[in-house]
Amino acid sequence: MEDKRVFVDTNILLAATDTDREHHADAKSFLEGSFSGAWRAFACPQIFREYLVVATRPVKNNGLGLSPAEACGNVETFQKLVQTLSEGPSSQEKLAALILRHNLKGKRIHDANLVATMEAHGLRLLKTYNPQDFRPFAQISLLGHSLNQ
Repeated sequence: MEDKRVFVDTNILLAATDTDREHHADAKSFLEGSFSGAWRAFACPQIFREYLVVATRPVKNNGLGLSPAEACGNVETFQKLVQTLSEGPSSQEKLAALILRHNLKGKRIHDANLVATMEAHGLRLLKTYNPQDFRPFAQISLLGHSLNQ
């Protein structure tokens, strides 16, 4: 049986919101697929926090310039399409192992946290527009991208 569970990176939600982004149509189509049952989309709290940071940041600072109310409203809508996975002791143990195995530092730990959360919940498929960020993590596959890009 095919596993139709997909973990969603923050850039998917941002692209779905911003009609000027290169991947806007693809992101909307992906989320519509979740709504129609083509797959089940998942994220962790980090994804929604990252979305809120970028969505409320001014456009001149590479944000979307949304008001807090608009951004929170969008997250509420996304959470109807994307199930939130917890980050508990298991994902924290997996995160520490990934950090040590790959000698990760700084912002790279954010990506490792997503992979650790996926592992803790048995997910292997990730939807992202930044495939290069996930090259070190052979235990996952990317929806629509190769890890070798």
